[in-house]
Amino acid sequence: MGTAAAGEPVVIERAPGVGGELVLRRAGDDYEIISNGVFLMDTRNGESERLLVRACVRGLDGPVRLLIGGLGVGFSLAEALTLPGVAHITLVEREHAVIGWHASALRPWSGGALDDPRVTVRCADLLDVVADPAIGRFDALCLDIDNGPDWTVTPRNARLYAPTGLDLLTRLLTPRGVLAVWSANAAPAFEALLRRRFARVEVHPVPVPRGEPDVIYLAARPRPAE
Repeated sequence: MGTAAAGEPVVIERAPGVGGELVLRRAGDDYEIISNGVFLMDTRNGESERLLVRACVRGLDGPVRLLIGGLGVGFSLAEALTLPGVAHITLVEREHAVIGWHASALRPWSGGALDDPRVTVRCADLLDVVADPAIGRFDALCLDIDNGPDWTVTPRNARLYAPTGLDLLTRLLTPRGVLAVWSANAAPAFEALLRRRFARVEVHPVPVPRGEPDVIYLAARPRPAE
């Protein structure tokens, strides 16, 4: 490999993935994950990813059973383990390579969280997991597997943000359960769908250094399915 120009990201590893080629690359002191040519995430900030779990668990008395969909660079998982009420986390990540990178380059950002006894890691597609009746119920569901409801990593993921997907997610919630969804942009149609399906919906914009704010959607107290 030739020497990269100053400031140019350097590819650390390429790996086959479910959604196409996965690339881990280093840019200065930070790392980036690219999936099938689409930028997914990096280690530069993480404020909104941390807020995703904090806001979802806030107000829930322990013990809290939490499901996190999407490992990424580990911000949400590491944050969840700092919250005193969280008793157990089921982490669902479909890409084996992403899980593996947390034993090496990405370990500083997840802080070794995958080795914590409170964490169960499932290398699986989240759609398959939420459709599994044996998965049980959760007090908090945090979804961060896409760039947002309107910007999915694969077309199949769009089902999660449709009425049938919300029905599946709702069945996983305990009576006090909260659903949290991360998005890289506002998704008005998804917000409207949440407001039809849940009695309590909150929208939390999170400013970012460049571009429009990230958005955290929170939903609780589901209404009966139509």
